[in-house]
Amino acid sequence: MTFKLGLTGSIGMGKSTTAHMFEDEGCAVWDADAAVHRLYGKGGAGVAPVGKLFPNAVKDGAVSRDALRSVISQDATALARIEAIVHPLVADDRAHFVATSDAHIIVFDIPLLFETGGDTAMDAVAVVHVDAEIQKARVLARGTMSEDQFHAMLKKQMPSAEKCKRADFLIETDTVEHARAQVHSVVQQIKSRSCHA
Repeated sequence: MTFKLGLTGSIGMGKSTTAHMFEDEGCAVWDADAAVHRLYGKGGAGVAPVGKLFPNAVKDGAVSRDALRSVISQDATALARIEAIVHPLVADDRAHFVATSDAHIIVFDIPLLFETGGDTAMDAVAVVHVDAEIQKARVLARGTMSEDQFHAMLKKQMPSAEKCKRADFLIETDTVEHARAQVHSVVQQIKSRSCHA
């Protein structure tokens, strides 16, 4: 029986790094962002349907995320129309991953897990979190968004405190060593729980 663990957390909390730690523990990891990249890449299943709706969003046989952002900023209905195409394709990608994995624990790395109701399909949810100051410093250090953009992004996400309240497991990512120890503990707890089920 495969155990489905949702992994989520707000921007800058260290979710991607934590997902790699689960891989190191022998878990299979499905990454929602990577799935979207596959769908938007050359030959991806999302290129033709998105291109049909928004021809300007396709460049060199792939969906350009910059072009999509531009479309979304100019057309209030664009995001919902894009999501109507992409969400079912992402769900298919996830289902294929599950069907072809023989791992005991599959970790689903999904940024908006709670916001999209995806937590209901999981056996448990782990939330990565860290102090707000560290979170802000990490995001701004990337150099990919301004402080205003960072705050705008936070407003679109469920507050971290609310995610933590709804979690089955909490993983604090203040240091790599601490996070790794907590990931190991989560995996051991799931394995022992499965043995007694």
